[in-house]
Amino acid sequence: MAKFLICTISVIGHVSPALPIARELVDRGHQVYWYTGSEFQAKVESTGARFIPAVDISPEWMARRNALEGVAQLKFDLKYGFIDAAVRQVKDLTEILRDFPADVMLADFCFLGAAWIHEQGGPPWAGFSVSAIAFSSRDTAPFGLGIKPDASAFGQFRNRGLNWLTDRVIFKEVTAYMNQVRAELGLPPSQTSFFNIISPFLHLVGSVPEFEYPRRDLPDRVHFVGPLLGNIATEFTPPDWWEELKGDLPVIHVTQGTITTDPERLIVPTLRALASENVLVVATIFARSLESILPDGIPANARIASFIPYSQLLPHVDVMITNGGFNGLQMALANGIPVIGAGKSEDKPEICARIEWLGVGIDLKTDKPTPEQIRSAIGKILADRSYQHRAQDLQRTISEYDAPSTAATLLEQLAQSHPGISQIK
Repeated sequence: MAKFLICTISVIGHVSPALPIARELVDRGHQVYWYTGSEFQAKVESTGARFIPAVDISPEWMARRNALEGVAQLKFDLKYGFIDAAVRQVKDLTEILRDFPADVMLADFCFLGAAWIHEQGGPPWAGFSVSAIAFSSRDTAPFGLGIKPDASAFGQFRNRGLNWLTDRVIFKEVTAYMNQVRAELGLPPSQTSFFNIISPFLHLVGSVPEFEYPRRDLPDRVHFVGPLLGNIATEFTPPDWWEELKGDLPVIHVTQGTITTDPERLIVPTLRALASENVLVVATIFARSLESILPDGIPANARIASFIPYSQLLPHVDVMITNGGFNGLQMALANGIPVIGAGKSEDKPEICARIEWLGVGIDLKTDKPTPEQIRSAIGKILADRSYQHRAQDLQRTISEYDAPSTAATLLEQLAQSHPGISQIK
């Protein structure tokens, strides 16, 4: 049996996709260690993997990044989040690999430490996506702009120009900063931008090919394994209103995920938009109490919860409203649910653009929609069954994939073909 070391940054959207992979590897008899933040210890151990603590993201750091928006926030994340974190990751992985000489490391797309420790003599590493594919391509505009593909001659020209501008101008300082940090670790400078760092061995995409824009230059080592839904069993006591989900009213679920949690951006306008509509609204909220910002109280047709397992909730949902979380969208599509997207931060413009491109819903092209925009979009989706039909088409496609099994098999093949004999002293 092989030894696998999973490495993820301490964010739920980066941890969740690896949960079913870890469980599958453990069930196959492999040894699995997992290096991530302490708040995820219970989730890691629920898979049977051994938890190894990493440094948690501090509230002070989150406050600094949340004070920024747009490109400034993204640059902050890349430089002072992912790149700076790689220094401690390399130090910790050096110690871990001495005691646990892994055959293969599996790291999320933003965890640079696995790539850098491999350059220093560590074992081979595989990557996995936590969002839409970010690698640049002649067939796509740069990641993050939310621009749909264009196969025309003009589209190719547009892509070349925007990719050059992104790499050589907008994110030039990020690459320079990364090389400064690499030099401190004794690594040579790299001409590869952050978004183009890809394992030379294997990269797993937690979705289906139909979800992604067509790319003629996608490397052969990139494999679509299907959505990594992370359905690890959790205890759940249904709320008193649970039986209402089985009634005749359309069920609208609204969520903002766990990073961009200000309810006044999406949840509050949704509740206001649908307060007088003949629907049942289910909102999950992780932050402030809604009573403090809804002076007239929570609408009679709204139900609020801090957490509901999607495996329990989504089979009852008719439309999801989201700020563009990748994992949430994959779960919605796996349940054949049409989606309304309203997100502009992090990777969310890309996810929302794909909602519209796929025909599974509507991209509101803002992260602060008005109640009127939301009400109109809901009415359109409920009236036009083509959105549901397209979502159900993708649901059938997704059902043909066994993501944990495929991912584990590919990792086993990597372990067999590239024995991870660590040269770290």
